[in-house]
Amino acid sequence: MLQFIIRRLLGAALTLFLIGAVTFFLFVAGPSDYASLACGKDCSPTRIGEIREALGLNLPIASQFWQFMSGIVMGRDYPTGHCDAPCLGVSFYSGDLVWDTIMDRFPLTLSLTIGGLAIFLVVGLGTGLLAAWKRGTAVDKIASGASMVLSSFQIYFLGPIVLTIFVYSTGWMENPKYVPFTEDPVGWLVGLSLPMIVMATIFTAQYTRMARSSMIEQLQEEHVRTARAKGLSQRYVFFRYAWRGSLIPIVTIIGIDISALLGGGVVTELTFSLQGIGQLAVMGATQKDLPLTMGVMLFGAFFILLVNILTDIVYAYIDPRVRLS
Repeated sequence: MLQFIIRRLLGAALTLFLIGAVTFFLFVAGPSDYASLACGKDCSPTRIGEIREALGLNLPIASQFWQFMSGIVMGRDYPTGHCDAPCLGVSFYSGDLVWDTIMDRFPLTLSLTIGGLAIFLVVGLGTGLLAAWKRGTAVDKIASGASMVLSSFQIYFLGPIVLTIFVYSTGWMENPKYVPFTEDPVGWLVGLSLPMIVMATIFTAQYTRMARSSMIEQLQEEHVRTARAKGLSQRYVFFRYAWRGSLIPIVTIIGIDISALLGGGVVTELTFSLQGIGQLAVMGATQKDLPLTMGVMLFGAFFILLVNILTDIVYAYIDPRVRLS
């Protein structure tokens, strides 16, 4: 198992390096004038020259790339001061360190991701397993039909409807807001409950169908039929033999869907006016803030790779054959 984890970590490190290299050459070594974007409109040639020197843009591309990559690991110096590792640069727009800006916004996006994940796993898997257990009954038909309807919804469609009903029309709830979990757990849950539910709705429908079909498939496997032939109860066979096998394809998709939750966070945060990583990425793109945009891309890539590694570890624990592949 340890060798399996080491292989995954080395592969992730190489992938992250390649992503950093591609990001650097797309933005910094591209056709756009990095110094002009940093200086803004109506900037004199003299000021642009000063910025180029301060940012090291007068150095060869190889030296600039080394400073960029080494800054992530060891930090780097700017005219305004030292940037500790991991240094992702300084924002053109605000002058703040990109890493600090991301860390200010990340708890909200992480909260949405964890909350949405918990809801659609509990509700989606629970409903799917219940539908498989009650296959062919009214419970199965209702769960399958509801999942088909909910899967057609999108965040940008469902979000305004939920806001209109629960916030603007009835006043049952306040506008969504973020409160740190460590300060007020109840306020954290109440403030983000609507966007969490909206994000989880689409995934809940997907996991209901997936859990149902995976469990039904497992119930047809030879070892499950053998267990039934031995006289074991239906409940014991369901949870002891079929349950674990049905999780294998679901765990594989969870890692992908966590990345989708982060991507869906952009639309969710814009819909509910929440200041998270999604809004930060949009702001960096609209303001042509290249260090901020690059930093968000690299941070997102790191987070997705971390999720994939954790998913591989859980997958290997469930199915030991994966460790030998």
